[in-house]
Amino acid sequence: MKKRMNLGNLTCFKWILFVGIVLIMPSMHAFSQQTKNIARPNIVYILADDLGYGDVSVNNPESKINTPYIDGLAKQGMRFTDAHTTSSVCTPSRYSILTGRYPWRSRLPVGVLRGYSRTLIDNGQPTIASLLKTSSYRTGVVGKWHLGLDWVPKEANKDSLKNNLYGILDEMNPDHIDFTKAPVQGPRTEGFDYSFILPASLDMPPYCYLENDKLTELPTGHTDGNKLESGYTGPFWRAGLMTPSFDFFDVLPMFTRKATDFIKRESKGNNPFFLYFPMPAPHTPWMPTKNYIGKSKAGEYGDYVQEVDDAVGTVLKTLDSLGLSKNTIVIFASDNGPYWRDNFVQQFNHKAAGPFRGMKGDAFEGGHRVPLIIRYPGKVAANTVSAATTTLANLMATCAELLGNKNPKFETEDSYSIYPILTGKAKEVAEQPAVVHFSSKGFYAIRKGSWKLITNLGSGGMSAPVEIKAKPGEPVGQLFNLGNDIHEDHNLYNENPEKVKELTEMLEKIKKSKVKIKK
Repeated sequence: MKKRMNLGNLTCFKWILFVGIVLIMPSMHAFSQQTKNIARPNIVYILADDLGYGDVSVNNPESKINTPYIDGLAKQGMRFTDAHTTSSVCTPSRYSILTGRYPWRSRLPVGVLRGYSRTLIDNGQPTIASLLKTSSYRTGVVGKWHLGLDWVPKEANKDSLKNNLYGILDEMNPDHIDFTKAPVQGPRTEGFDYSFILPASLDMPPYCYLENDKLTELPTGHTDGNKLESGYTGPFWRAGLMTPSFDFFDVLPMFTRKATDFIKRESKGNNPFFLYFPMPAPHTPWMPTKNYIGKSKAGEYGDYVQEVDDAVGTVLKTLDSLGLSKNTIVIFASDNGPYWRDNFVQQFNHKAAGPFRGMKGDAFEGGHRVPLIIRYPGKVAANTVSAATTTLANLMATCAELLGNKNPKFETEDSYSIYPILTGKAKEVAEQPAVVHFSSKGFYAIRKGSWKLITNLGSGGMSAPVEIKAKPGEPVGQLFNLGNDIHEDHNLYNENPEKVKELTEMLEKIKKSKVKIKK
């Protein structure tokens, strides 16, 4: 009798154990999945707008601007001294960051979009956000979008959309837009779970915010513009539609609040997050709030840069306060070089582009060589400096390698991983054959090693002279050896025909290629 009871108890115990395992398995799976997700680093990408290499004091000890938070980030991670945007103006540069493709492959090979422009990223085209979503990332963008929105036309103007380039080569007519309807394509369709954006630059109408692709307020107001005679400097903005409550001074603070709100909200979840934070500053209008006026020695522009630095600090402090810093990759960069004319260099004795020639828009280094800093605790050694030549288009391939994603869908033509450089396993981007830059006027420049070829004469951008017509016997392009001529003063085009031929052929090969070219 006793044995029967023991057997009965044993059977009962096994049954209870079996039921317990069945009940706990979903929880174990959820815990396993949660642990797996948490192990993947969060990614915060902070993109300044028109910030020069030499504005960051860790890059330029003679800078007349203090950037303690950006400098501190560099001391905690890796600072790149030879990083470039693929274009020296806003829209094409941002296109490359999100898609991993050179901008001249898009429907807008030259120039920038405006606030009423349609979406430049093709429907269904892979982006860094859609890549990260395949690894369970929650994705958000807060700030200046400048990649177009597919605004909904009024019923009487629907036929205008039959032209594929309407709203790309030229803006949509705002009188033809139905602002009561949400755009049908924007950040949401490019892979972002959350968005709070300004359509374009802070000096371009419409002056309004969209949250999750919906206007937060209808643009029923109007501004006559400001400082229109300033030559695109100071508190300059264009005339156009605006929402009644829009405050130019509060745009950078607003975006900083929304960015930190996103981090706080996502920190409560189980998934890693990606925040793309494209600031609207220090692009015009140079509108530092009163707490920053007079803080730098570079006028309104320098004061605005110091406000940008504080915004970076606010994001970093938020990560610290939530205990997220150790498992978060922070990337800081600029979308192109500074709009800083020679007269400002003389007036303030401040070189916004550092030791480089030119400024925003140019094919010269000052147009596209930018600050790039990456912090990744435990993976990237602190206070390290890399001289590797890289572009911001390399984000896609770098994240794919980080996550072990080998899906050919995300293998774009122009993105090469810099992960081995970040982890100290390489000094150069191993498979990258060359890097290509594109000026605001359509000048190509190709860089391989220390040699750089610009296909035309002149800056190709905003520095004078923009374009020079060669006289008989004169070089028709520009060739520089940056190894001993960092300021691009000595044109060696006619003296090195073989190098010109090599770089020209490589440029044509890259332009024609539909797949990634390797060394």
